[in-house]
Amino acid sequence: MWHEIADRVMVRRFPDFNVTVGLIIGDDLSLVVDTRGSERQARELMDEIRWISDRRLTVVNTHHHYDHTFGNFPFLPADIWGHERCAMRLREDGRTAQLAIAAAMPEAAEEYTETRITPPTKTFREGVKLELGGRVVELTHLGRGHTDNDVVAIVPDVHVVFAGDLVEQGGPPSFEDSYPMDWPGTLGRMLDFADGPVVPGHGEVVGRSFVEGQLADVSAIAQLARRVRLDGGSVNDALPLAPFPMVIARTAFLRAFAQLSGELT
Repeated sequence: MWHEIADRVMVRRFPDFNVTVGLIIGDDLSLVVDTRGSERQARELMDEIRWISDRRLTVVNTHHHYDHTFGNFPFLPADIWGHERCAMRLREDGRTAQLAIAAAMPEAAEEYTETRITPPTKTFREGVKLELGGRVVELTHLGRGHTDNDVVAIVPDVHVVFAGDLVEQGGPPSFEDSYPMDWPGTLGRMLDFADGPVVPGHGEVVGRSFVEGQLADVSAIAQLARRVRLDGGSVNDALPLAPFPMVIARTAFLRAFAQLSGELT
């Protein structure tokens, strides 16, 4: 079910991967925030959007992960916006991700392997302002965190921020492609805009206090990694101190230690 969280700003939480997508409606264009995980899922999304708005569509991908971008193709020829590294990651790693998903979910393998991977057609490095007609949406890369290509979509007139997976509700953040030593600074910069609803990449809409809590947790990972490494310790030494479950924390510390050693730049 779609919910209007501010004037002409809609969100929809789907059971597939608990992903949350957005629709920002202007006088001339509507901006779709993320396109779900396959062409089938995207067509379902488009059908629902057409019940809400008949405006021409444009799209933004908050980052390159398949559950946010593999639905891009059905939205063509609409412009698809994303960070330049989002497009690069999809071109270089998209097929590998498809095969991994198919292996993990053999009952739905065909849905994912037959999806046509479509990188953003419009890219930027730092940010861009989109004029939707009567309202502007700011797409901004505030730094690395969940990935190296995270983008937030800010709707200034109603103080809404679409955070992508820089913020996750309903479960701990995902660190597989993360930059834990950068993530706290990126979230801190996002807080400059988080004075209204914040839409996470997964889960329910949250507010500033939730973001502050998640910032405290990712900051703890970065601080613990730095301290334990300076003391000559290992990832295993840091694990009991982490604010996340063991499996999540291990991935986070492995990435943090790799950053601190210069293996991950």
